[in-house]
Amino acid sequence: MIVVETKQDLKNKIFSYQQNHQSIGFVPTMGFLHEGHVRLIEEARKANDIVVLSIFVNPLQFGPTEDFDAYPRDAERDEEIAKQAGVDVVFRPQIEEMYPDEPSYTVLVRNRVDVLCGKSRKGHFDGVATVLTKLFHLVQPNRAYFGMKDAQQVAVIHGLIEEFHFPIELVPVPTVREEDGLAKSSRNVYLSEEERKQATILFRSLKKAEAAILNGERKKQAVVDLISTMIEAESSGVIDYVEVLSYPQLKEIEVISGRIIIALAIKFTNARLIDNITIEV
Repeated sequence: MIVVETKQDLKNKIFSYQQNHQSIGFVPTMGFLHEGHVRLIEEARKANDIVVLSIFVNPLQFGPTEDFDAYPRDAERDEEIAKQAGVDVVFRPQIEEMYPDEPSYTVLVRNRVDVLCGKSRKGHFDGVATVLTKLFHLVQPNRAYFGMKDAQQVAVIHGLIEEFHFPIELVPVPTVREEDGLAKSSRNVYLSEEERKQATILFRSLKKAEAAILNGERKKQAVVDLISTMIEAESSGVIDYVEVLSYPQLKEIEVISGRIIIALAIKFTNARLIDNITIEV
């Protein structure tokens, strides 16, 4: 495994791989790698000759109330995890390398961002789309891998690839879960012992809703009410949102049909947890 820090060094490596007709799988991250990232790397390893992983804490996707400097970083640990998982190239640029000057051009995302977590993170996905546009051009991957834990991000990237005609296959990877169904997250450590037990209600309520839909329920509000009632009865968490939308368009629906996402966010004392499932009806 090699680590490169400049755009030119990365371009040189990519050119050599292309000359050898080697396929490239790309896993973009902001570092502080965990099991979810490892799963993405493993999926990329299966289908590509070369796996490129980027580690870049992107300042453009942090809002005014979000602390960019406090974002966890551990380069040495990340490199060891990447090496063990089978990464060929780690691209770890400094901010000055990606944004040498105040950006003259950014990507403005108009659709798929005014729902779910995007409601409260104005401009976040503009930053995501801008940095990915840069990274896609630099890495020129055949496939790019993203976790469905953040299904809204996957939907936004789906639109970015489609609209700008990137010759990239988007590969969504299922959420990595604990044995009891709770989605793995670095935020889980902030739950109290009792809250950790209660948090299983997120996935259980989603599966109950899925079963109701598969048994014929087609009213969106009935599904939202079912989930809300379960969460309020079985946890101390406060519901941020429970939404049923078309996927990946993330459009409001009243009658359930086609491909949909059921997504929720719950606030506990020191942690806000998200989860979702997608269903083809």
